[in-house]
Amino acid sequence: MSAFTDSIRLGAAQLTARRMYVIAMVLVPLLTTAFFLSLMHSGLPLRTPVGIVDKDISPSSRSVTRMLNAEEVLDIRYHYDSFEEAMASVRRGESFGFFLIPENFERDAVAGKNPSLSLFTNMSFFVPGTLSFKGFKTGAVLTSGGLAQTKLTAIGLTDRATQALLQPVVVDSHPIGNPWLNYNYYLTNSFMPALLQLMILLVTIYSITVEIKHGTSVRWIQTAGGSVTRALAGKLLPQLAVWLLTGMAMLAMMFGFGHFPLNCSIWLIAGAMALMIVASQALGVFIACALPNPRLALSVAALTGILTFSVAAFSYPVPSMYGAIGIFSYILPVRYYFLIYGAQALNGLPVYYSRFYFAALTAFPFVCGCLAWRLKRACLKPVYVP
Repeated sequence: MSAFTDSIRLGAAQLTARRMYVIAMVLVPLLTTAFFLSLMHSGLPLRTPVGIVDKDISPSSRSVTRMLNAEEVLDIRYHYDSFEEAMASVRRGESFGFFLIPENFERDAVAGKNPSLSLFTNMSFFVPGTLSFKGFKTGAVLTSGGLAQTKLTAIGLTDRATQALLQPVVVDSHPIGNPWLNYNYYLTNSFMPALLQLMILLVTIYSITVEIKHGTSVRWIQTAGGSVTRALAGKLLPQLAVWLLTGMAMLAMMFGFGHFPLNCSIWLIAGAMALMIVASQALGVFIACALPNPRLALSVAALTGILTFSVAAFSYPVPSMYGAIGIFSYILPVRYYFLIYGAQALNGLPVYYSRFYFAALTAFPFVCGCLAWRLKRACLKPVYVP
């Protein structure tokens, strides 16, 4: 017990010895969370700056312009005289797309010649490009429907018959889980835990491998009475206390100040966050045991943390991935946390449906400790390879 207490004191002393730990464990996660919450407080990026090229200058073309500007995702900020001028503006990054109304648009529409409306979006910027495409497409469809309705009414059809021809099937949409279509509820609750996992991996690996780098690993193991398990526990428990405070503060910012939907007990999500933190520490220990070299271990941790944003299936489903890539999603603790968040907080399902996710997070410390003997051998005979 004395060796365990001394090991904890040594781990706590390491945390207070360098300002870097406070920055990495507290400031970076909390400031990034605050940044994301303020960036997407409206829930969806609105009023994408775009332009329009009106070569017709008619009442119909001006009506199309007003209709496009009424779209909540579009801001018709620029009016161009030619296609070349509009394309140059897009290339300079002033606008994210433009809508082209051809010459004689009104005359051809009245004559039934089916004029073409063209839209151009800059998909180099995915979100504003997608939003401008959506707004342009909606405007084009509504314009086409309006012209068709005018023609059908002119030949004597009633409004009801015209509506049946233009829209024979009415779609009643009910988005499940996030009916507000709020990006903040989805992106922040995926990016922030992924960032927290990355920081946990980096801090855990650095705090372990720095002992080998500075040649203090022998003293570290001896302080713990020769037990690498006791040494790891003494080092990681003070860090765990700080990580838990940081994780709970992030949840308070999202569910308290951000008013994220919570269809379950907050203690359930807090427990999932605590398990994810412990599992991330265990994964960091596993990497440090497999590669007891600061440079290699930190490189692997950085690569793992960055790939988390795509491999953990935040934006692409695992069943559609290549098998050799999708299998890596199961070794990332944050994936199980996000599945718990989706099932519990968003959909309000019974805990029974998330039992495997909780079990997976609980299994990480037991599975990742299988290489502790390798770390002990490297610590007792430290060899640092820069």
